[in-house]
Amino acid sequence: VGYKECGEYHFEAKKLYAKHFEHSDPKQPKVFISELLVEQCSEELQAIVNDMVDQIDESAVTADNFLYSGTHWQVSSDTYKKLLAESEYAAWMSAWGYRANHFTVSINELAKFDDIESVNQALKDAGFALNTSGGEIKGSPEVLLEQSSTLADDSEVEFSDGKMAVPSCFYEFALRYAKPDGELYTGFVAASADKIFESTNAR
Repeated sequence: VGYKECGEYHFEAKKLYAKHFEHSDPKQPKVFISELLVEQCSEELQAIVNDMVDQIDESAVTADNFLYSGTHWQVSSDTYKKLLAESEYAAWMSAWGYRANHFTVSINELAKFDDIESVNQALKDAGFALNTSGGEIKGSPEVLLEQSSTLADDSEVEFSDGKMAVPSCFYEFALRYAKPDGELYTGFVAASADKIFESTNAR
């Protein structure tokens, strides 16, 4: 499909591993895919995740829409809370399943904004809450990437024992700077991405 692997990232405290992929056409979106290193988690979390995976129909895994097919399992709100106590990432996945948890707007492509500060101010003026973990702006021109993000709105999820509102999805905003060769930096900064993950934290 034209994508190639272009970077890998480790988030030891959150027990996450990620890779990003880029298309041969630079106008196509970059893709950032992460996973929870389940084997590094508690036995209780491993058992819950294994039960979730066991509920996935084998045919679903090979379907074209698998990566945006949502949940294939039933979990209770208590199970969600148990996961939440150990891993925000695992809890989010149990509630929402396979889907993108955010999309990123390239500030470089915006006609009315030249810097990330003005984007953030416009978002706040419109009533959006920003992720302030690590500061409203993650990164700097020195690392060739500045990022910010909204906080995920709460949305109701149907758990096996009833409905409960949990954090859903969010938007990220990224401003990329030119490398010495004049080309825009296309990678990601692990320290910044670590804080962006917290946009879906329960509050």
